[in-house]
Amino acid sequence: MSQSKTFHLPDLGEGLPDATIVEWFVKEGDTIRLDEPLVSMETAKAVVEVPSPVSGKVLKLAGGAGDVIVTGAMLAVFEADPSLPQRAEGQDTGHGHGHGGGGHHAAGASAQPAAAQATTAPTADGDGDGDGERDDAGTVVGAMQSSNAVHNEQAVSVGGVKAMPAVRALAKKLGVDLSRVRASGADGTVSLADVKQAAADPSALLPSAAGKGPRGEDPAASPAAGTFAAPAVPPAQSFAHGEKSPMRTPVSASGKPMRTRPPGAQAAASGQPEQLKGVRRNMARVMADAHAKVVPTTLVDDADLHAWIGKQDITARLIRAIVTACRTVPALNAWFDGEALAVTRHPQVDVGIAVDTDDGLFVPALRNADMLDARGIREGINRLRAQVEERTIPASELSGYTISLSNFGMFAGRYATPVVVPPCVAIVGAGRLAHDVVAVIGGIEVHRRLPVSLTFDHRAATGGEAARFLKALLDDMALPQ
Repeated sequence: MSQSKTFHLPDLGEGLPDATIVEWFVKEGDTIRLDEPLVSMETAKAVVEVPSPVSGKVLKLAGGAGDVIVTGAMLAVFEADPSLPQRAEGQDTGHGHGHGGGGHHAAGASAQPAAAQATTAPTADGDGDGDGERDDAGTVVGAMQSSNAVHNEQAVSVGGVKAMPAVRALAKKLGVDLSRVRASGADGTVSLADVKQAAADPSALLPSAAGKGPRGEDPAASPAAGTFAAPAVPPAQSFAHGEKSPMRTPVSASGKPMRTRPPGAQAAASGQPEQLKGVRRNMARVMADAHAKVVPTTLVDDADLHAWIGKQDITARLIRAIVTACRTVPALNAWFDGEALAVTRHPQVDVGIAVDTDDGLFVPALRNADMLDARGIREGINRLRAQVEERTIPASELSGYTISLSNFGMFAGRYATPVVVPPCVAIVGAGRLAHDVVAVIGGIEVHRRLPVSLTFDHRAATGGEAARFLKALLDDMALPQ
């Protein structure tokens, strides 16, 4: 009689302690063959497909879609079938297995250079670049390493629909029925663009076999077009003893303003707690770790753009100015090892550029920014932005940058104190562009100015070095072109 085999969630190469179940490709009682897709898991970087380690019957699965599984915890239990192909003892599966988190480390805990920097604010362009190879991989808002070997995803047919795990995750998030999406990919594979199109234009969906609505719902269970949905409050007759459901109003029965709760009373949560997952879960860990380790100091000033000739790419000019400042004061284009109290200054300038997404903050790296002209910078920014939005960015492009930029001013805010995440020493923040009244000899003028914030780790750089860095940046931004 075959013995049961427990499969523990392997270290997916992200350097993270857990992953979130996106979709099971089997159910309990099914028979699966060696290396067939078992489950897709979302990490802070990507949706990764995990293959079956054995051939046999599935006895037990750990949780459902949306559940967070700790690395090294039970993922599935199988009854191996000796008549089917099995992996030889000691044969490499391509994943590192561990129990109770063995074989991985917490995000941000490593002193390795690949633990890159992040920011608390989004970028104005949401852009970046990266072409350098690294042994360890990506950073999503901080120190998230990723094996380059585990992201070779294949489109898997489930329910007659061929789609990659990342596409299935997006469809689930947007509430799109994949079986009704028109596939434009090779061999009838549904792409990310197909799902986005279906979400934006439900009329383009294929007819439903069961007469379901545009997103797979039963029309009888949903409000008709042009009507309001029923409130989420239970109907009056569902309350005990026939009492009616309470109506929320801003005034009391006497017509006077009503307090939500008496003064001094402890407030209760009115919403449902939601567990952080994927990118946001990693961001929470890395920010907390950075807050505990770094000694941040922030300097602020304004870049005067009054002398600029013609229309120019502000982000490209910012990156050029950062490069100039890094050459002037190399102490801020560096990594700092807090344990060994050692500074590594870099000859190249790789700029991490924060990209804001619905899933959280990504920080791709614009490699060798000191060798790029304005056009090269813009092309790199556009390429990485598209890769981040599609969740196809290589892990190698999310790590190892030497300084970072948060262009949050596209939304709001003049100055900020963005977070420096080890091992990087500095981050530049660009605020909202404004027209300010400026005093000049003999009178006043209105100049276009860009607020700039520089946050640096005071353990690795002095205030004088930071001030000289900021001055060099402002001087370059002030040049006509």
